[in-house]
Amino acid sequence: MAELNPFKIAQAQLAEAAEKLNLDDATHDFLRWPQREFRVTIPVKMDDGSTKVFHGYRVQYNSSRGPTKGGLRWHPDETIDTVRALAAWMTWKTAVVDIPLGGGKGGVTCNPKELSATEQERLARGYIRAVGNHLGVHKDCPAPDVYTTPQIMAWMMDEYENMVKVSHPGMITGKPLPLGGSEGRHDATARGGVYTVREACKKFNLDPATATYAVQGFGNAGQYGATLHKEILGGGKLIAVSDSRGGVINKDGIDPHDIVKYKLETGAVKDYPGSEPISNEDLLELDVDILYPSALENVITDQNADKIKAKISCELANGPTTPEADVILHKNGCHVIPDFLANAGGVTVSYFEQVQNTYNYYWTLDDVYKQLDEKMTKAYHAVYDMYKEHDVHMRLAAYMVSIQRVAEACKLRGWI
Repeated sequence: MAELNPFKIAQAQLAEAAEKLNLDDATHDFLRWPQREFRVTIPVKMDDGSTKVFHGYRVQYNSSRGPTKGGLRWHPDETIDTVRALAAWMTWKTAVVDIPLGGGKGGVTCNPKELSATEQERLARGYIRAVGNHLGVHKDCPAPDVYTTPQIMAWMMDEYENMVKVSHPGMITGKPLPLGGSEGRHDATARGGVYTVREACKKFNLDPATATYAVQGFGNAGQYGATLHKEILGGGKLIAVSDSRGGVINKDGIDPHDIVKYKLETGAVKDYPGSEPISNEDLLELDVDILYPSALENVITDQNADKIKAKISCELANGPTTPEADVILHKNGCHVIPDFLANAGGVTVSYFEQVQNTYNYYWTLDDVYKQLDEKMTKAYHAVYDMYKEHDVHMRLAAYMVSIQRVAEACKLRGWI
């Protein structure tokens, strides 16, 4: 169905913001499409001696504000349209946090779980041989994404350096620390989100140190969201947590560090001592001050948006709220910090990694946190100001900030 095509959705989101911004037709049409896209065929010698052919993609959506930047995912359902959509969203994400990069994305259609480590290495190197001439610290910089890892980034960097015969660690980010990775990358997504929650609490006269909060989804982002809320915001009461196997609630409070330890030891949060069970669906509708949707897309829809009682929803996951739900939440006074603002800490620290690689000097963890705080705080206020000025929901405001910045860069270059 056309309406489920992710690239059609990305184009529709652009159209709504373009209309609000009174963007001229030529600029709107230019921003609807990637500037460049590559489709490659990658033959890989398998461990049993056979050869398997894989299909790969790299989309450089818009480079008006700087080299394109975006993850590289390995997934059996990867298509050119998913990569196009993700590249468009990366363009808006780098613009909303005002880092001097454009948006890109890459993918390989494969099931990495079916590949041995040596087969993964051959695929990683084959991908770089196919697209490497179009990559580089001043061209396009990949990063880890779904089913790709720091080790895969290391193989790709090595293959690229073998091609160009020069040290170029900044051509890819998310690398292991010994090869030029950045301090602070592990918790950057959640940390950036918590910084925006702190700023939102100021706007709504909410004391985060006494506020109640719940976390839906307890992977990397959800776990760090739970613990960093307490550390950065000086307290708060975590009352519920859920993962794919179900959730737990204790209205007297749950120690975030203790439940993270329990999850890592047992693989799930269910049966956490001193708690009662709660479903993922019921957790979303709890009467809490702050909600962190940190799991799957489309969990808040027009079917349950009216039941959401949180004052602030900070989207650490990608796409947890549908467009119809955004309108309902805005009308009901739930302040949504949209995903491509809330979870932009990841790409921001990836940018910091690129900067450190380029001038071959590495920051302390405190330096990374300080710079991340400054970027996320400014980004939140830019979006909030747009939200207040135009009386639109926060996601549309974030799109408007991003698209305005990208359109301005395109015009200044004389492209349009």
